Amino acid sequence: MTDKTVLVTGATGAQGGGVVRHLLRSHKYRVRCLTRNPNSDQANALKLAGAEVRRGNLDDPASLCEALEGSWGVFGVTNYWEHFAKELPQGKNLVDAVRAAKVPHLIYSTLPYVKKLTGGKIEVPHFDLKGEIEEHARELKLGATFVNVAFYFENFIHFFPPQKNADLSYAFAFPQGDVPLAGVAVEDLGGVVAAIFADPEAFRDKTVGVVGDDLPCAEYAATMSRVLGKKVVYSHMPREQYAALGFPGADDLANMFEYNRLHIPNRQADIHESLRLYPGMQRFEPWVKENKAALLNVLT
Repeated sequence: MTDKTVLVTGATGAQGGGVVRHLLRSHKYRVRCLTRNPNSDQANALKLAGAEVRRGNLDDPASLCEALEGSWGVFGVTNYWEHFAKELPQGKNLVDAVRAAKVPHLIYSTLPYVKKLTGGKIEVPHFDLKGEIEEHARELKLGATFVNVAFYFENFIHFFPPQKNADLSYAFAFPQGDVPLAGVAVEDLGGVVAAIFADPEAFRDKTVGVVGDDLPCAEYAATMSRVLGKKVVYSHMPREQYAALGFPGADDLANMFEYNRLHIPNRQADIHESLRLYPGMQRFEPWVKENKAALLNVLT
């Protein structure tokens, strides 16, 4: 049994869960999961899979220090959509605890600091707070690795399912224009993280973009049409119109798509790096085929 213990935060969520599964399959690490409720169904499933589960809370530095004891590595992720502005102090708490525990290898899931990169012209809070956490970690000179995870393919199931039109077609609209939108099967993040932990010194102070495909939104729609046998169409919705839709976070997401459209012409280099690190990375069409039943379910 390895003596390398990796603590994973967000282990019952999408990113952390994928990381846990890939690390366990590698048989190279003892995997320790941080959760607020160690007796939940998700936590019990982690135990059955072979992980250790520790009670802890990103709001409680003492619990983080206890969970980090003896750790060789940490995968950290915070959840803006659950905690909003609290994400920043939670992230800093984790970074500070990693430093205090002298854990040698930290991989942190962050995103570009859009407000800083655009000189304040565009603000994307769910990106910017992660960008601030990354800055804090860099200031502490932890030698961490940062992963920037693309738009989840799973969003087409859980958050942005195409909506039925009167003509029985299905449609989705983003302020993305015709510029490619990078996407990824979130489970595949775990493969990239496992590869980084296998050679951590090569990735110190580096940012790795985790991307499975990079397609114009019209091509995402065409792929779903082809595989699902349903007509799915995409249309560009101006930023102001999307921001006015009124659901929580509409303005934040509108700015995210606008930043992508204006500042991210493509992510091809990130696709190549992701595939190099984890050859099992899924492109969008194979993912749609694998998840055909779930996608048809949300359409109907």
